[in-house]
Amino acid sequence: MDDILVLGATGKTGRRLVRLLRERDLPVRPASRSSAVPFDWSDPRTWEAAAKGAGAVYLIAPDDPAPVAGFVEQARRHGPVERFVVLSGRGIEHIQGDFGAGMIAAERAVAASGAEWTVLRANEFAQNFSEDIWHAPVRTGRLALPIGDVPEPFVDVEDLAAVAAAALTEDGHAGRIYELSGPEALTFRQAVEIMGRAAGRTIEYVELTPAAYRAELIAEGFPEAVADALGDMFALHRAGHMSEPTGDVRLVLGREPATFAGYAARAAAAGAWSA
Repeated sequence: MDDILVLGATGKTGRRLVRLLRERDLPVRPASRSSAVPFDWSDPRTWEAAAKGAGAVYLIAPDDPAPVAGFVEQARRHGPVERFVVLSGRGIEHIQGDFGAGMIAAERAVAASGAEWTVLRANEFAQNFSEDIWHAPVRTGRLALPIGDVPEPFVDVEDLAAVAAAALTEDGHAGRIYELSGPEALTFRQAVEIMGRAAGRTIEYVELTPAAYRAELIAEGFPEAVADALGDMFALHRAGHMSEPTGDVRLVLGREPATFAGYAARAAAAGAWSA
């Protein structure tokens, strides 16, 4: 079997996918800017070596859509890659503004590549509260966002990685767009309450206007472009395009997706939100 190239191999989804593939004794090639196999979207000189000899690619697109089509073409030529699995966002077809441009470019590039492709359009990751963008504010006890009462069926990244592994290694997923969610829709306020109970401490949710949220981000040192992209993301949330749970995790894996409460219990036990 040819190697499976995993881009973003040190990130939330990539490192879990690498672990799953290694547990199955499959030939996985982790690639990132800090991996033994270097890969940098901004440096095309790294693309050929990363893709050479790979038969499948897990593709996490950069924010900038410009390099995506060029990499897909090189991967087809130098792999030659015959299967792509693309991480994308649920509701991406409704986006306004620049948020998600890289994911949209990746979906289009693999569809035009002549290779087999599968797109994973995921809801917000549960692990964003414990490993990424919302970890610090939750840990300090205050999460302030412009989301309102529109619910979100947060998806556990462990489930997403398992779906990605299936799409990369099994037949029957070509040409499919899977919308991956958790089993229940929760408001962010409800999610914060669940995390607080799991952690045994008070965590406050504060509802902000979009303008106030942008001002807080700028005051914290975020670049304006990042603040605007996050604003676009939350505008998509407020429109309610991905508020209903889907059955695609169950369709692919043959089991129910993990609950948010189960995720919160594991994260709290690991000390994610200890004061």
